[in-house]
Amino acid sequence: MSWRVGIAVLVAVLLFAAPARADTIDVNGVTRTFIMMPAPTKPAPLVIVLHGKTQRGADMVTRTSWPLIARRDSFALVFPDGLNNAWADARPDARRAGRGPPEGTDDIAFIAALVDKLVKDGTADARRVYITGISNGGAMTMTLACNRADLFAAAASVIMNLTDELAAACHPSRPLPMLIMNGTVDPLIPYDGGRGTSYFAADGFWSTAKTLAFWRSINGCEADDAAATNLPDRNPHDESNVTQIGSRCPKGRDVMLYRVNGGGHRMPGHFPDAHFPKLANGLLGPQNGDIDGADTIWAFFSRFP
Repeated sequence: MSWRVGIAVLVAVLLFAAPARADTIDVNGVTRTFIMMPAPTKPAPLVIVLHGKTQRGADMVTRTSWPLIARRDSFALVFPDGLNNAWADARPDARRAGRGPPEGTDDIAFIAALVDKLVKDGTADARRVYITGISNGGAMTMTLACNRADLFAAAASVIMNLTDELAAACHPSRPLPMLIMNGTVDPLIPYDGGRGTSYFAADGFWSTAKTLAFWRSINGCEADDAAATNLPDRNPHDESNVTQIGSRCPKGRDVMLYRVNGGGHRMPGHFPDAHFPKLANGLLGPQNGDIDGADTIWAFFSRFP
Protein backbone atom coordinates (compact mmCIF):
# COMPACT_ATOMS: atom_id res chain seq x y z
CA MET A 1 0.00 0.00 0.00
CA SER A 2 1.37 3.42 -0.98
CA TRP A 3 2.10 6.18 1.50
CA ARG A 4 -0.71 8.24 -0.07
CA VAL A 5 -3.22 5.51 0.69
CA GLY A 6 -1.80 5.18 4.19
CA ILE A 7 -2.30 8.90 4.80
CA ALA A 8 -5.83 8.69 3.42
CA VAL A 9 -6.60 5.84 5.81
CA LEU A 10 -5.25 7.78 8.78
CA VAL A 11 -7.29 10.85 7.81
CA ALA A 12 -10.38 8.66 7.58
CA VAL A 13 -9.77 7.39 11.09
CA LEU A 14 -9.31 10.89 12.47
CA LEU A 15 -12.35 12.30 10.68
CA PHE A 16 -14.88 9.52 11.07
CA ALA A 17 -13.98 7.56 14.18
CA ALA A 18 -15.57 8.22 17.55
CA PRO A 19 -13.78 10.80 19.72
CA ALA A 20 -10.92 9.12 21.60
CA ARG A 21 -9.55 10.02 25.01
CA ALA A 22 -6.55 8.76 26.95
CA ASP A 23 -7.33 7.70 30.50
CA THR A 24 -5.85 5.87 33.47
CA ILE A 25 -6.98 3.47 36.17
CA ASP A 26 -5.24 2.33 39.34
CA VAL A 27 -4.89 -1.46 39.65
CA ASN A 28 -3.25 -2.79 42.80
CA GLY A 29 -1.27 0.42 43.19
CA VAL A 30 -0.12 0.49 39.54
CA THR A 31 -1.30 3.19 37.15
CA ARG A 32 -2.56 1.58 33.95
CA THR A 33 -3.35 3.46 30.75
CA PHE A 34 -5.90 2.99 28.00
CA ILE A 35 -7.61 4.79 25.11
CA MET A 36 -11.39 5.04 25.28
CA MET A 37 -13.77 5.56 22.37
CA PRO A 38 -17.30 5.81 23.79
CA ALA A 39 -20.42 5.14 21.75
CA PRO A 40 -22.94 7.95 21.05
CA THR A 41 -25.49 6.27 23.33
CA LYS A 42 -25.01 4.62 26.72
CA PRO A 43 -24.84 1.89 27.79
CA ALA A 44 -23.48 0.32 24.60
CA PRO A 45 -21.75 -2.88 23.54
CA LEU A 46 -18.05 -2.70 24.37
CA VAL A 47 -15.14 -4.30 22.49
CA ILE A 48 -11.78 -4.49 24.27
CA VAL A 49 -8.91 -4.65 21.76
CA LEU A 50 -5.53 -5.94 22.97
CA HIS A 51 -2.40 -5.03 20.99
CA GLY A 52 0.47 -7.34 20.12
CA LYS A 53 3.87 -7.36 21.79
CA THR A 54 6.01 -4.24 21.18
CA GLN A 55 2.81 -2.29 20.40
CA ARG A 56 0.45 -0.02 22.32
CA GLY A 57 -3.27 0.57 22.21
CA ALA A 58 -2.73 3.56 19.92
CA ASP A 59 -1.36 1.20 17.25
CA MET A 60 -4.69 -0.65 17.17
CA VAL A 61 -6.46 2.69 16.71
CA THR A 62 -4.50 3.69 13.61
CA ARG A 63 -3.66 0.28 12.11
CA THR A 64 -7.07 -1.40 12.18
CA SER A 65 -10.58 -0.47 11.12
CA TRP A 66 -11.99 -0.87 14.64
CA PRO A 67 -12.75 2.87 15.06
CA LEU A 68 -14.69 3.02 11.80
CA ILE A 69 -16.63 -0.18 12.50
CA ALA A 70 -17.53 1.11 15.98
CA ARG A 71 -18.81 4.38 14.59
CA ARG A 72 -20.82 2.59 11.90
CA ASP A 73 -22.49 0.20 14.35
CA SER A 74 -22.57 2.38 17.49
CA PHE A 75 -20.51 0.37 19.96
CA ALA A 76 -17.77 1.47 22.36
CA LEU A 77 -14.09 0.59 22.11
CA VAL A 78 -11.28 0.48 24.62
CA PHE A 79 -7.61 -0.01 23.73
CA PRO A 80 -5.61 -0.90 26.89
CA ASP A 81 -1.82 -0.65 27.10
CA GLY A 82 0.28 -3.56 28.32
CA LEU A 83 3.26 -2.79 30.58
CA ASN A 84 6.54 -2.95 28.64
CA ASN A 85 4.27 -3.13 25.57
CA ALA A 86 3.40 -6.73 26.46
CA TRP A 87 0.72 -8.79 28.22
CA ALA A 88 1.08 -11.17 31.17
CA ASP A 89 -0.81 -14.10 29.67
CA ALA A 90 -0.68 -17.60 31.18
CA ARG A 91 2.50 -18.65 29.36
CA PRO A 92 5.85 -18.85 31.17
CA ASP A 93 8.73 -16.66 30.01
CA ALA A 94 10.24 -19.58 28.08
CA ARG A 95 7.22 -19.52 25.77
CA ARG A 96 7.52 -15.80 25.04
CA ALA A 97 9.64 -14.03 22.46
CA GLY A 98 11.34 -10.88 23.72
CA ARG A 99 10.80 -8.93 26.92
CA GLY A 100 7.62 -9.49 28.87
CA PRO A 101 5.81 -7.25 31.37
CA PRO A 102 7.34 -6.58 34.82
CA GLU A 103 7.31 -9.45 37.27
CA GLY A 104 4.05 -9.63 39.20
CA THR A 105 1.98 -7.86 36.53
CA ASP A 106 -1.69 -8.90 36.84
CA ASP A 107 -3.35 -8.15 33.53
CA ILE A 108 -6.40 -10.23 34.41
CA ALA A 109 -7.04 -7.81 37.27
CA PHE A 110 -6.39 -4.84 34.96
CA ILE A 111 -8.95 -5.88 32.33
CA ALA A 112 -11.47 -6.92 35.00
CA ALA A 113 -11.12 -3.52 36.71
CA LEU A 114 -11.51 -1.77 33.36
CA VAL A 115 -14.73 -3.66 32.59
CA ASP A 116 -16.05 -2.92 36.07
CA LYS A 117 -15.30 0.80 35.69
CA LEU A 118 -16.94 1.09 32.27
CA VAL A 119 -20.03 -0.83 33.32
CA LYS A 120 -20.45 1.21 36.52
CA ASP A 121 -20.10 4.56 34.75
CA GLY A 122 -22.72 3.55 32.20
CA THR A 123 -20.38 3.34 29.19
CA ALA A 124 -20.71 -0.43 28.68
CA ASP A 125 -23.62 -2.84 28.68
CA ALA A 126 -22.49 -5.63 31.03
CA ARG A 127 -24.28 -8.21 28.86
CA ARG A 128 -22.38 -7.19 25.72
CA VAL A 129 -18.68 -6.94 26.56
CA TYR A 130 -16.31 -8.61 24.09
CA ILE A 131 -12.57 -9.28 24.15
CA THR A 132 -10.14 -9.66 21.24
CA GLY A 133 -6.41 -9.38 20.66
CA ILE A 134 -3.61 -10.13 18.24
CA SER A 135 -0.47 -12.19 18.87
CA ASN A 136 0.50 -11.65 22.54
CA GLY A 137 -2.89 -9.92 22.82
CA GLY A 138 -4.46 -13.09 21.40
CA ALA A 139 -2.79 -15.16 24.13
CA MET A 140 -4.10 -12.67 26.70
CA THR A 141 -7.57 -12.93 25.15
CA MET A 142 -7.53 -16.71 25.65
CA THR A 143 -6.18 -16.26 29.19
CA LEU A 144 -9.11 -13.96 29.99
CA ALA A 145 -11.60 -16.34 28.36
CA CYS A 146 -10.21 -19.10 30.58
CA ASN A 147 -10.15 -17.09 33.81
CA ARG A 148 -12.93 -14.48 33.55
CA ALA A 149 -15.48 -15.86 31.12
CA ASP A 150 -18.14 -14.28 33.34
CA LEU A 151 -17.13 -10.83 32.06
CA PHE A 152 -17.55 -11.46 28.34
CA ALA A 153 -20.16 -12.40 25.77
CA ALA A 154 -17.60 -13.69 23.21
CA ALA A 155 -13.88 -13.68 22.44
CA ALA A 156 -11.64 -13.63 19.36
CA SER A 157 -7.94 -14.54 19.17
CA VAL A 158 -5.90 -13.52 16.14
CA ILE A 159 -2.54 -15.06 15.09
CA MET A 160 -2.10 -17.14 18.25
CA ASN A 161 -2.28 -20.80 19.28
CA LEU A 162 -2.45 -22.43 22.68
CA THR A 163 0.53 -23.88 24.55
CA ASP A 164 0.53 -26.62 27.19
CA GLU A 165 0.66 -23.97 29.88
CA LEU A 166 -2.22 -21.89 28.47
CA ALA A 167 -4.38 -24.99 28.15
CA ALA A 168 -3.52 -26.33 31.60
CA ALA A 169 -4.53 -23.00 33.16
CA CYS A 170 -7.84 -22.89 31.30
CA HIS A 171 -10.88 -23.49 33.52
CA PRO A 172 -13.63 -21.18 32.24
CA SER A 173 -16.65 -20.65 34.46
CA ARG A 174 -18.89 -21.08 31.42
CA PRO A 175 -18.54 -21.76 27.67
CA LEU A 176 -17.70 -18.65 25.67
CA PRO A 177 -18.13 -18.24 21.90
CA MET A 178 -14.64 -18.18 20.38
CA LEU A 179 -13.30 -17.02 17.02
CA ILE A 180 -9.77 -17.92 15.88
CA MET A 181 -8.02 -16.24 12.94
CA ASN A 182 -4.62 -17.69 11.97
CA GLY A 183 -2.31 -17.63 8.95
CA THR A 184 -0.84 -20.83 7.51
CA VAL A 185 2.63 -19.35 6.86
CA ASP A 186 2.97 -17.42 10.11
CA PRO A 187 6.72 -17.40 10.97
CA LEU A 188 6.14 -16.63 14.67
CA ILE A 189 3.06 -18.67 15.64
CA PRO A 190 3.28 -21.72 13.35
CA TYR A 191 -0.07 -22.93 12.05
CA ASP A 192 1.02 -26.56 12.47
CA GLY A 193 2.55 -25.99 15.90
CA GLY A 194 6.04 -26.22 17.37
CA ARG A 195 8.52 -23.41 16.77
CA GLY A 196 8.19 -20.85 14.00
CA THR A 197 10.78 -20.15 11.33
CA SER A 198 11.52 -16.63 12.55
CA TYR A 199 14.67 -15.94 14.58
CA PHE A 200 12.36 -14.30 17.14
CA ALA A 201 9.98 -17.28 17.45
CA ALA A 202 9.46 -19.23 20.67
CA ASP A 203 8.81 -22.97 20.89
CA GLY A 204 5.99 -25.09 22.28
CA PHE A 205 2.93 -23.88 20.37
CA TRP A 206 0.04 -26.18 19.66
CA SER A 207 -1.22 -26.43 16.10
CA THR A 208 -4.27 -24.43 15.10
CA ALA A 209 -6.16 -27.72 14.59
CA LYS A 210 -5.40 -28.76 18.19
CA THR A 211 -6.25 -25.27 19.49
CA LEU A 212 -9.57 -25.39 17.61
CA ALA A 213 -10.32 -28.87 19.00
CA PHE A 214 -9.60 -27.61 22.54
CA TRP A 215 -12.15 -24.79 22.32
CA ARG A 216 -14.67 -27.12 20.72
CA SER A 217 -14.26 -29.50 23.65
CA ILE A 218 -14.58 -26.67 26.19
CA ASN A 219 -17.80 -25.50 24.51
CA GLY A 220 -19.34 -28.95 24.14
CA CYS A 221 -19.07 -28.99 20.34
CA GLU A 222 -18.63 -32.02 18.12
CA ALA A 223 -15.05 -32.85 17.18
CA ASP A 224 -15.39 -32.55 13.41
CA ASP A 225 -15.65 -29.47 11.20
CA ALA A 226 -18.99 -28.08 10.18
CA ALA A 227 -19.17 -26.41 6.77
CA ALA A 228 -15.88 -25.09 5.36
CA THR A 229 -16.37 -22.16 3.00
CA ASN A 230 -13.71 -20.66 0.77
CA LEU A 231 -14.35 -16.92 0.83
CA PRO A 232 -14.04 -14.80 -2.33
CA ASP A 233 -10.47 -13.90 -3.26
CA ARG A 234 -11.17 -10.18 -3.41
CA ASN A 235 -7.51 -9.20 -3.42
CA PRO A 236 -5.63 -11.55 -5.75
CA HIS A 237 -2.38 -9.61 -5.23
CA ASP A 238 -2.08 -10.32 -1.49
CA GLU A 239 -0.70 -13.88 -1.95
CA SER A 240 -3.42 -15.38 0.25
CA ASN A 241 -7.09 -16.34 0.59
CA VAL A 242 -9.40 -17.26 3.44
CA THR A 243 -11.38 -20.36 4.42
CA GLN A 244 -14.11 -20.08 7.05
CA ILE A 245 -14.52 -23.24 9.11
CA GLY A 246 -17.47 -23.62 11.46
CA SER A 247 -18.17 -26.04 14.29
CA ARG A 248 -21.14 -28.14 15.38
CA CYS A 249 -21.86 -26.53 18.75
CA PRO A 250 -24.80 -26.03 21.09
CA LYS A 251 -26.61 -22.75 20.54
CA GLY A 252 -24.64 -19.78 21.82
CA ARG A 253 -21.35 -21.69 22.10
CA ASP A 254 -20.03 -21.21 18.58
CA VAL A 255 -16.38 -21.85 17.71
CA MET A 256 -15.24 -20.41 14.37
CA LEU A 257 -11.91 -20.57 12.54
CA TYR A 258 -10.79 -18.22 9.79
CA ARG A 259 -7.84 -19.97 8.15
CA VAL A 260 -5.80 -17.48 6.16
CA ASN A 261 -4.21 -19.66 3.49
CA GLY A 262 -0.80 -18.15 2.75
CA GLY A 263 -1.28 -15.52 5.47
CA GLY A 264 1.49 -14.44 7.82
CA HIS A 265 1.69 -13.01 11.34
CA ARG A 266 -0.70 -10.25 10.35
CA MET A 267 -4.31 -9.34 11.06
CA PRO A 268 -6.28 -9.41 7.80
CA GLY A 269 -7.59 -6.01 6.90
CA HIS A 270 -8.02 -3.11 4.55
CA PHE A 271 -5.72 -0.92 6.66
CA PRO A 272 -1.91 -1.07 6.56
CA ASP A 273 -0.81 -2.75 9.78
CA ALA A 274 2.82 -1.56 9.62
CA HIS A 275 4.74 1.63 8.85
CA PHE A 276 6.98 -0.24 6.39
CA PRO A 277 4.86 -2.81 4.50
CA LYS A 278 7.72 -4.34 2.49
CA LEU A 279 9.78 -4.91 5.64
CA ALA A 280 6.73 -6.35 7.41
CA ASN A 281 6.11 -8.73 4.51
CA GLY A 282 9.67 -9.99 4.80
CA LEU A 283 9.62 -10.43 8.58
CA LEU A 284 5.99 -11.39 9.23
CA GLY A 285 4.62 -12.71 5.95
CA PRO A 286 1.74 -11.44 3.80
CA GLN A 287 -1.25 -9.51 5.10
CA ASN A 288 -4.54 -10.75 3.70
CA GLY A 289 -6.85 -8.17 2.13
CA ASP A 290 -9.82 -10.38 1.25
CA ILE A 291 -11.51 -9.81 4.60
CA ASP A 292 -11.23 -7.12 7.22
CA GLY A 293 -10.33 -8.63 10.58
CA ALA A 294 -12.20 -6.11 12.73
CA ASP A 295 -15.35 -6.23 10.62
CA THR A 296 -15.30 -10.05 10.60
CA ILE A 297 -14.80 -10.25 14.37
CA TRP A 298 -17.55 -7.73 15.07
CA ALA A 299 -19.98 -9.67 12.85
CA PHE A 300 -19.23 -12.72 15.05
CA PHE A 301 -19.48 -10.79 18.32
CA SER A 302 -22.76 -9.10 17.45
CA ARG A 303 -24.50 -12.49 17.33
CA PHE A 304 -23.98 -12.98 21.07
CA PRO A 305 -25.72 -10.50 23.36
